[in-house]
Amino acid sequence: MLETDLNLAAEIKLYYDLFVPENRKKPAPLLIAVHGYGAHKRYMMREAKLIAPENFVIVSIQAPHQHYRETEKGFKVGFGWLTDYKSEESIALHHNFVFELIEKLFAENIIDKSQIFLFGFSQACALNFRLAFTHPETVRGMIGICGGIPSDLETNEIYQKLDADVLYVYGDADEFYPLEKFQKFECKLKDDLPNFQSKRYQAKHEITDEMREDMKIWLRKVGSEN
Repeated sequence: MLETDLNLAAEIKLYYDLFVPENRKKPAPLLIAVHGYGAHKRYMMREAKLIAPENFVIVSIQAPHQHYRETEKGFKVGFGWLTDYKSEESIALHHNFVFELIEKLFAENIIDKSQIFLFGFSQACALNFRLAFTHPETVRGMIGICGGIPSDLETNEIYQKLDADVLYVYGDADEFYPLEKFQKFECKLKDDLPNFQSKRYQAKHEITDEMREDMKIWLRKVGSEN
């Protein structure tokens, strides 16, 4: 007799980097940086520090699934959030990771739970949207860069209205997403979100200096509103 998909529960460590500015006001806004496929927490921390206001706490979380990726300098270790195989488990793991961090930093009087901002690139974009649509009361604002939106956006009954401020940016020469697809994502989000802004750039699948400057201005403005 063959039995398939049996499983044993296992405990894993989820890694993150934390930046707490010396001049912060207690408690402070929190920017949660989520990297894309094949990247790592150090990369996204660098990007987050380039756009975050001076008083923001930053946490950069690292995906749990490690793999080798080919680069110009040989194979490097990268990390991914999910695949098509039992993706609901990976989505739940991401949600739990974020919420446990929020509660931990709140309990330590480091952050203001009413000022939570999500910052995601590529694969993390749809992942963050799933979290925001599932728990809209948690998110004050979010930035999505060069990524998709949940494929079940119109069919998932657990998604709720999202009133958070949202900034969605993308390039017109992306290697992974044709421009027409980004424009469809943009139109759909514009229809569903009351506080939505977007911008198209002359860029590939990347974060450019122009994007960084616009995101910095947006986050400073939204982060200062109560």
